[in-house]
Order: sequence, then C-alpha cells, then structure tokens
Amino acid sequence: TFMKAAAALEKQIEHYRRMTGEQRLAIALDLHEMSCEIAREGIRRQHPEADAAEVERWLRHRLELARAA
Repeated sequence: TFMKAAAALEKQIEHYRRMTGEQRLAIALDLHEMSCEIAREGIRRQHPEADAAEVERWLRHRLELARAA
C-alpha cells in the first residue's frame, strides 16, 4: 500500500529515535562519505586532468567553502 509522505517521515523519525547514538553516528558518517564520493565524481568531470591528490585538494576546498557559508 501507498504510505503518505508525512506518515513515512514520522515512521523514519521513530526508527531513528530507537537507534543508539553510535548507530546514528554510523549513518551520518556513511552519508558524509557518500556525499564526498559524489563530490569527487563531480570534480573529476570538471577537472579530468586532475590526479587523485588534486581531486582531494579540490574536495577539501569545497568543504571549507561549505563550512564558511
């Protein structure tokens, strides 16, 4: 059956509340790593000549810009 978005969100929030802090942290770290991988792919597309070290420098630069915003 189709679950309305608000009900699905509430169910997900309840699920997170039952998790330990360690479980929630693991999810956050996984999401962070996934977003960094997506950003790396974007950097590689924008700078195809960049080696791995340059990609990481670009990523750190983007993260610093995001923190400053």
